[in-house]
Amino acid sequence: MALTGAEVVKRIAAARILPVVVLDRAEDAVPLARALVDGGLPVAEVTFRTAAAAESLRRIRAEVPDMLLGAGTVLTAEQLDMAAEAGAQFIVTPGFNPAIVTAAQALGLPIVPGINNPTGVEQAMSFGLEAVKFFPAEPSGGVPFLKALTGPYPAMRFVPTGGIGVANLANYLALPAVLACGGSWMVDAKLIREGRFDEISRLTAEAVALARTA
Repeated sequence: MALTGAEVVKRIAAARILPVVVLDRAEDAVPLARALVDGGLPVAEVTFRTAAAAESLRRIRAEVPDMLLGAGTVLTAEQLDMAAEAGAQFIVTPGFNPAIVTAAQALGLPIVPGINNPTGVEQAMSFGLEAVKFFPAEPSGGVPFLKALTGPYPAMRFVPTGGIGVANLANYLALPAVLACGGSWMVDAKLIREGRFDEISRLTAEAVALARTA
């Protein structure tokens, strides 16, 4: 059953961290998903940065059905269709492309588009969206900029991503407008390539514990 935008937002907010995953090999998808679940994070954004993305999504949807599964770095209508066919439950984009937002909404797929300025927030509002990705978070001004950005838009919620890790996670999560933070430190590509899924679970559990203290 498809999830509504409100349901996706609620589940991302409950997780507090959105792992941003890059998979070079589809065979790593299920072990990676299970490692995240074991670490306490039943959510992932599998990015379309590699040719393995669609098959990775398909395998996770089939074998780890309780995971909230998103497709990230969706830049084209073709990638959007591939993500939908593979079972993605929501879409994340690095920027705000009205054509992609419109197409995702037509498919009934919740979308969290990227913005880093007031114009982007107002674009999102005009499409009826309640959450956006603040990207790239640190290069765009980090916590001080995001705090200022939230002032005029009290109803909008943000998923800051880009340059966030253990050292600054709590600072972002302390902002009431922040649903969750996107990050990749617990799903480092080197760990995935080396099959160190126990280490991924450990880092994930540490991240979850840190998020709970924010």
